[in-house]
Amino acid sequence: MSATTTLPNVARGHLDTLDETLSALRRQTGRLTRWGRVLAERLSDGGRLLAAGNGGSAAEARQLTADLLGRYHDDRPPFSAIALHADASSLIAVGDEYEYDHAEIFARQVRAHARPRDILLLLSANGRSRNLTRAAEEGVRAGANVWALTGPSPNPLANVVEDALCLPGTAATVQEAHLVAVHILCAEVETALSTEDTERRAS
Repeated sequence: MSATTTLPNVARGHLDTLDETLSALRRQTGRLTRWGRVLAERLSDGGRLLAAGNGGSAAEARQLTADLLGRYHDDRPPFSAIALHADASSLIAVGDEYEYDHAEIFARQVRAHARPRDILLLLSANGRSRNLTRAAEEGVRAGANVWALTGPSPNPLANVVEDALCLPGTAATVQEAHLVAVHILCAEVETALSTEDTERRAS
């Protein structure tokens, strides 16, 4: 079979799986709306969002924090949002001090930064990364609200956090859907802020 006949089948298979993953996300948009409202309240009150992931999920976590620090669509005050994996010096230092114990690279940062009423959001395409489950455990211990965007359930990360949005699919389609979820979450935050501002002016 030639490459020209197999490529369309590969593309079709990927897109079919992505359709299934996005359909599952569509069924969970209520959770993102709820998260957006809570996040808007906490950030407006001076709380922080801490976020982390590995690989492609790290890029998506950084996208989330960038959109909250800057803006997604509407002009508004900047919010405190920290991508834990973006601090390369801390990652290397913790790894060196703890004999490159990869499981601790986020946990120690969470222990340092997380406070009650902060939110820790962890992204994982499979939900089985030990460094993220350790971060979740430290977030719970610190009194933060700990959420996760993961791949298929059940998985270890979803079992540790307070609330998880778990999606079926391959690692690739889950990561692609997570980026959609990040954009929806940012939109929900700004919608909640706009609604609060409208209500405040009307009262």
